[in-house]
Amino acid sequence: MTIRLKLCGILSVLLAWQAVALANSPARTEEFGGNDLRDIRLGIAVNELAESGYVDFYCATDPRHTLTGWKDWRDCPPGASGARAIRFGYDPTTSRDGTMVAGHPALLTLLIDDSGHVAGLLIETDPKARLYIRKKAFLLGLQAKSRYGAEGWACTEAQPDQGDQPVGGVYLKERCTKTISGRSLVVERNLFRRPDQDTKSFVDETRISILRAKD
Repeated sequence: MTIRLKLCGILSVLLAWQAVALANSPARTEEFGGNDLRDIRLGIAVNELAESGYVDFYCATDPRHTLTGWKDWRDCPPGASGARAIRFGYDPTTSRDGTMVAGHPALLTLLIDDSGHVAGLLIETDPKARLYIRKKAFLLGLQAKSRYGAEGWACTEAQPDQGDQPVGGVYLKERCTKTISGRSLVVERNLFRRPDQDTKSFVDETRISILRAKD
């Protein structure tokens, strides 16, 4: 009995020390070390981007202004932030299903700063996708949040505008933000039907913004 009591006392002391050590240890900082899309990573130089595997380059501000590749990035006008926005897609010869992100047809825009480095990436679900695929577009936002870590997101949900209706019993206007590894992330998800839309028409979309975080 005496030995058992001594062991219990020692164990209690060890547990107390462990609790104090954990309380005083620095919090673990969440990091993300992968690419943001295929071989594209925030901060990478334009001349490091692969030319093969991508097609349909054009200035996001003017679809008629086509480019031969990433190397023509200076041909696009700078936006308010100073970055130049280039729309692009996946080469169908290497991506049989077209421009898809996590199984969702997508519109892709790369932002390049004046020093020639990737300053941001915008990923939007394609509103022209077939209905049976488009009706799941709001789920891409969940996949994006999981990729950058499920914890630490700050999310807000907007209330329905007058006349808006849920789709399949779901009404969603969500905006989530997070900063991780020098990235400022915004994930927006919408699922609802406007008053002027019929049963086969509705808003179902995800928009993902990956920008360089401000110091």
